[in-house]
Amino acid sequence: MNVNLSAVPGFLAGHARVLDRRRYDLLMGDGDAASTLGALEAYRNPDGGYGWGLEPDLRSPESQPGAALHAFEVFADVAPVTSPRAAALCDWLESVTLPDGGVPFSLPLTVGEATAPWWAGGDAGTSSLQITSISAAAAHRVAAHDPAVAAHPWLERATRYCLDAIQELDTMPHAYVLAFAVRFLDAVHDTQPRAADLLKRLAAHIPADGRVPVEGGTEHETLRPLDFAPHPGRPARDLFEPDVIAADLVRLAGQQKDDGGWDVDYARISPAGALDWRGAVTVNNLALLRENGLL
Repeated sequence: MNVNLSAVPGFLAGHARVLDRRRYDLLMGDGDAASTLGALEAYRNPDGGYGWGLEPDLRSPESQPGAALHAFEVFADVAPVTSPRAAALCDWLESVTLPDGGVPFSLPLTVGEATAPWWAGGDAGTSSLQITSISAAAAHRVAAHDPAVAAHPWLERATRYCLDAIQELDTMPHAYVLAFAVRFLDAVHDTQPRAADLLKRLAAHIPADGRVPVEGGTEHETLRPLDFAPHPGRPARDLFEPDVIAADLVRLAGQQKDDGGWDVDYARISPAGALDWRGAVTVNNLALLRENGLL
């Protein structure tokens, strides 16, 4: 592994949001939870949700389910420190949860410019397994150190919705739905009796090499083993042979660019979003490599 850590701070200075620079400092042991949470606060709305481009391809300011996912990621980053904002985010999610327990893919936009068409065209009246499962997976990671999130009724409702919706899948789902459902089941595997069997069922849709093309994505957009099983020692890792995971880690480390950052293979929607994604995925990839013992 030849990750060039010395180039990362300069890359982030020129390409990344303050939030991701703070996340990187926290990851490397130079920052603190309070500063990271302070940077997240800029994206928060009075209703307890998050917007303002926290999801880089959804630039509208109002609170959105897609932004909630990224907020939970930050609350997981600062563990074991907790913030009352995490439970308040669950309150907001409860307020937009539909009767079946799921949340919609997106809510109506107040500013449509610079936002990806899939976010702009979301159906606010239909639950989305894609966004509910990955948001609930991230919330369960926070719940592991935050009792207020663990006990929140929204997380219980979202968990039940995801289990039921996954059980009803009878054909190959979209690549992102598949990956996010796997990550959800991995997150709840220790507490939900249904999770193990459902995980085995979804495994039938994942080829041995873990490469799943993204229908409707860019020409080369493909999900890979680490998109399904980023965390070592978890049940989702058992879906892949060890050498498949090892090769994917080598691939990921080798994709660092000469400027110190990583790029994305999905569509670039706006100049700001393209920069934000590069900064965010650079920090995410470094955190993944560190978690897997490669930094």
